[in-house]
Amino acid sequence: MSISTSKASVAGVLITIGIVFGDIGTSPLYVFQAITGNGTNFSYDLIMGGLSAVIWTLILLATIKYIYFALNADNKGEGGIFALFALLKSKRIKWIIIPALIGCATLLADGFITPAISISSAVEGINNIFPDFPVIPVVVGIIVMLFSIQQFGTSAIGKAFGPVMIVWFGFLGYLGVINIMKNPEVLNAFNPYYAYNLIVNVDGGFWVLGAVFLCTTGAEALYSDLGHCGKKNIRISWSMMSILLVTNYLGQSALCLTDGFSLKPKETIFYAMVPDGMLPFAIAIATAATIIASQALITGVFTLMNEAIKLNLWTNLRVKYPTDHKGQIYIPFINWFLMGGCLLVIAIFRKSTAMEATYGLAITIDMVMTSILLCYLLMLKYPKMKVAYLVIFGIFLTIEGIFLMSNLGKIVHGGWFTLILATGFFTMLFLYYKARLLRKSITEYVSMKKVIPLLNATKKDEKLQYEASNLVYPTRSNTPNRLDATVFFSLFKKRPRKAGVVWFLHLDILNDPWGVHYTVNEVIDKSCYYVNLQLGFKEEHRTEYMMRKIQRKMVEKGELTGDSVFESVKGQIDEADFKFIVLNSRVATDNKLTAFQIICVKAYRFIKSTGLKPAEDFGLDKTNVVVEYIPICVTKQYDQELVEDWEDYSEKNNKISLTRGEDLGKSDN
Repeated sequence: MSISTSKASVAGVLITIGIVFGDIGTSPLYVFQAITGNGTNFSYDLIMGGLSAVIWTLILLATIKYIYFALNADNKGEGGIFALFALLKSKRIKWIIIPALIGCATLLADGFITPAISISSAVEGINNIFPDFPVIPVVVGIIVMLFSIQQFGTSAIGKAFGPVMIVWFGFLGYLGVINIMKNPEVLNAFNPYYAYNLIVNVDGGFWVLGAVFLCTTGAEALYSDLGHCGKKNIRISWSMMSILLVTNYLGQSALCLTDGFSLKPKETIFYAMVPDGMLPFAIAIATAATIIASQALITGVFTLMNEAIKLNLWTNLRVKYPTDHKGQIYIPFINWFLMGGCLLVIAIFRKSTAMEATYGLAITIDMVMTSILLCYLLMLKYPKMKVAYLVIFGIFLTIEGIFLMSNLGKIVHGGWFTLILATGFFTMLFLYYKARLLRKSITEYVSMKKVIPLLNATKKDEKLQYEASNLVYPTRSNTPNRLDATVFFSLFKKRPRKAGVVWFLHLDILNDPWGVHYTVNEVIDKSCYYVNLQLGFKEEHRTEYMMRKIQRKMVEKGELTGDSVFESVKGQIDEADFKFIVLNSRVATDNKLTAFQIICVKAYRFIKSTGLKPAEDFGLDKTNVVVEYIPICVTKQYDQELVEDWEDYSEKNNKISLTRGEDLGKSDN
């Protein structure tokens, strides 16, 4: 029995802790290591300023922006930047697509980096005990295992990881408390003056903010995993986990300010906190927690791409639902694509300290895009509070803008890799979007009133041979009153198709996991029907089986005869034949495309090739399917002049031609 995460519950909180907080919860492994320049600078102003900046970043961005504001901006229970885009899309505001696509591209780029740096930073702790131990094979093995278990669903993973994360956060709190007791002065860092002093008075303090930002890199998952876990569970969990998280940062600062403190070779500040004898346990629990950190990012990317598919911003991919909760999904193509990217990052950078420069830049850009869209949505939703939201989000954008500027210094040290990834992803998303706009420029539907007379005429045409007893066209039209223009083209603008019964089939996916329902609308009695087939999201798409079953039920009720149209087998076989026509549109060759439009079309075809084929999309058996390509006009057609250079049919010229013919005849004689 699956556990619903839509309502607050102990089980829901446990699953949420396992799914959502891994990324932000493992930041203590490397944040202060980065702030102190890999453990080389423990000055009072730097440590207190960095700590104060960490605390207020978690308060302002993670808690107020995401936990308070963003979680209220859900799209039917789903979160993430595409949820914001979907809510604003109905307002017909064109520019919102740009921040939405930038946010998606940067989060995908972050998906390559988060598992690599998180797991590497934990496993490298082994070198504190065994300096020459080869870490990379262990990291690679963990990453392959992590992506391999995604197919079992986030609910099952959350149940297993939840208790581990509770132990991890408890351990963070314990380490924090025992170190704070040695130097309680660090509690003064709640005063934001120390953060201000870091930026204004400490040499190089502004660039330290790039390291500070790493404390909140998992905040986007608090929003994007909304559909997996539910708003109440996330808020309850964060209220507890954030206290333990801040406690650990206080403890690390207290340790750094201890007189005579310094790091041993290959030691990190986090592992220096651990009491003697607990280091093996610390490495084990940290490694487990970083695996969960990667999980938080992976589930967020699954949600993001599922939203992109629903919004027609990406091609259809196979989406699986391992549990009975629709928010918990698994997308095989994205899963293996991310795994390949993570292994590439490890191959290029090899150590977590080298990966730090690639980390943070992409997610900072994503946060800026989320703030822009969230602010605009709230201003439209609550116009009387427009000024208040402008001020609040002006503060958020200022903070994020400062973080973005401080992260720009990372570009030459590895941030270039993140920028290349994000730019590449954005380019593909944008070209696909522009190609979809081209596709939408044509008339997509034809009134069924225009279709019916032509169907009747085709049926009566004795010179046409029957193509099938039952001819089925999958259709995107969600009403029996209209038909796809591509289906109309296939039926009548080539060789007209004649069948015993023509079926127009529309698939609807329900929010419930199980159940199959259908309705049949008569278009022409005993000749043409529109079928709306509704499937639970976990039901298999056995479309041909369902269509045959619907036809048999109509035969049993006397609505159809069920006979084959082919005389040679009529009455001698159990079931009449079925033929399914699946259509692919192609830009007609006489379309006058610009160079940019040609690039868009090529990118569109490439991206479509990575997704589900039309027959797979509708769940059809390939043995009974005909795939047909339909030309469509998406822009102006070529207007080429054509001049006839010979043969004039005018009366005067005909007489001249005849006279010449007679003369030629005489000369031949």
